[in-house]
Amino acid sequence: MESKQELLDQAYRLAFKYEAELGSCPQCVLAAIKETLDIGDENIFKSADALAGGTSLSSKGTCGALVGGMLAISSIFGREYDDFKDGKKKRRIFKYAKILYDRFVDEYDSPLCCDVQKKIFGRSFNLMDSIEYEEFERAGAHVDKCPTVSGNAARWTVEIILNEMKK
Repeated sequence: MESKQELLDQAYRLAFKYEAELGSCPQCVLAAIKETLDIGDENIFKSADALAGGTSLSSKGTCGALVGGMLAISSIFGREYDDFKDGKKKRRIFKYAKILYDRFVDEYDSPLCCDVQKKIFGRSFNLMDSIEYEEFERAGAHVDKCPTVSGNAARWTVEIILNEMKK
């Protein structure tokens, strides 16, 4: 069995690799978590794709890497449909998600894609504009910048999941 540190490192490496090679930050984080902890769902994975680049590549929404981690945490600890329909207001998910959120904001100063870009690039990009997207790529977007963000989000998410499942 792999040690906790090995699992954290694996999640980071996989998310980094997938972001560098394939893109879609929330999917990269989810894929890394699936392959590291065997946690995941095809429908959640598919649904996450539109949330890349701060939602639809707008850069204005929550960073997709953070969203991927939140989706993974929610898939384990979140309220189920039957509980929702029965009116159960189980809200334990927020204490787990807040750990990831706080860690992410501590590192990147904001949950927003445009602000994360400012932190790691010194400016933000309109990813829907082809010229700005080219500048984004030339600045190292998928060389090391965004892959590092996805790697960190995957590592932190796996750590939260392992810590909570151990309890």
